[in-house]
Amino acid sequence: MEGAEAASLLGERGQGRLAQFKTYRRRWFLLAAICLLNCSNAMLWLTFAPVADKAAAYFHVSLEMVNWLSIVYLLISIPFGLVATWVLDSVGLRCAVILSAWLNMTGSIIRMLSVLKFLSLGSQSYWYLFIGQCLCALAQPLIIFSPTKLAALWFPDHQRATANMIASMSNPLGILIANVLSPALVPEGKHIPLMLGVYAIPAVTACALATVGIHEKVPPTPPSASATNSTSQPFLTGLKMLLRNKPYIMLAVCFGGGIGMFTCFSALLEQILCEKGYSNEFAGLNGALFTVCGLLGAFLLGLYVDRTRKFIESTKICFCLSALASIVFAVTSRFRHQAVMLAITSSLFGFFGFAIYPIAMELAVECSYPVGEGTSTGLIFVASQIEGVILMILLQALTVRVSEDPSSTCALDQDGALDWTTPVLVLAGLCSAMACFYVIFFHTDYKRLHAETNSGDLVKAEDTATADVPEA
Repeated sequence: MEGAEAASLLGERGQGRLAQFKTYRRRWFLLAAICLLNCSNAMLWLTFAPVADKAAAYFHVSLEMVNWLSIVYLLISIPFGLVATWVLDSVGLRCAVILSAWLNMTGSIIRMLSVLKFLSLGSQSYWYLFIGQCLCALAQPLIIFSPTKLAALWFPDHQRATANMIASMSNPLGILIANVLSPALVPEGKHIPLMLGVYAIPAVTACALATVGIHEKVPPTPPSASATNSTSQPFLTGLKMLLRNKPYIMLAVCFGGGIGMFTCFSALLEQILCEKGYSNEFAGLNGALFTVCGLLGAFLLGLYVDRTRKFIESTKICFCLSALASIVFAVTSRFRHQAVMLAITSSLFGFFGFAIYPIAMELAVECSYPVGEGTSTGLIFVASQIEGVILMILLQALTVRVSEDPSSTCALDQDGALDWTTPVLVLAGLCSAMACFYVIFFHTDYKRLHAETNSGDLVKAEDTATADVPEA
């Protein structure tokens, strides 16, 4: 019934010669602005993860308090994620992008205030930093949900997966930059103010581009049949349709769990490796390889899916291979002097894991059409944040305090270092379980593609009928 409804909606749009579509070159400017904003927000999110020990010493707080600078992103985006889906599908893409840009910039500036000497904040400096992180966290759902909306509204059907891939993968690119740049900028804790200043530059630039350069929430003429109907369902109606859609719920649980695991991996990588004697620089390099290979995998898979439309097959294969890589990493990370093997497994984990992200977002739209793109991707993101919070808290709870080890590179607090053996094995086990569940049980129709095909056939039939009518 839902597929027939989607086809009829597009059919109505196809009548009256409205099926004339057009693309605009300014779609690439919109894509660039959202990419920079997404990249900046990810950099602000994981600013401290690669230098967690030095940040803890600088702000005179525990490692757990530093981890909360990352966890707060997950907590805030759970309630605000629902608001963000409403903003995107009801108010529009332009408003969502500009609002997120200003929240992101304001948060980055408040973070800088926390380390300014002349303010003499003392013990309050951490809480200024935390407030800045909270504002950046408010921006995240609006930014994360935008790529599928942008791709649907401004790009033709043969470019949608690629556009979504480029915009979505700017987020892990920001994670990559943070993993490389933070250790480079902070060889010692006293350099943290410099790092915060550098990270504010892209946030300010992205805000200027979004505010000055984005003038329309939709193009004058749509680029595809489905774009004419991109906001067809009211928010609450769409939400009810999603909650009754079993394939979508399954995708949200499995893919949301995958995002949560990648969040934990990125945020905790330095702490996992330092206990076995690996330096912050190596942890940053490992995170960089994880992300670079992920970007490459997403790029290649995006091109492949744009040509073949094999969304389900691609995500199932990549999910299984990323689960296998997580198992190898979990085992290898428990041994010292395994730098090469760790680099290879991190690269493979990223290559197959990140590749799933943009394709699964497109798949969410396909299996939930005609629900708005903001709502369908937003609910998955909210699920991923809930699962991410649970995982972060669970994994930290499973750590064990160990006595000081001469080979450890962790900046130890008074209670000693943390052993991460149990948490990483649990993470690998959960990844494998979700991959098996997804491969066995997930099946769906491509409702948006079918609706566009039916609409195209209807327009062709009308053209043929018009051509056969003799002139008076």
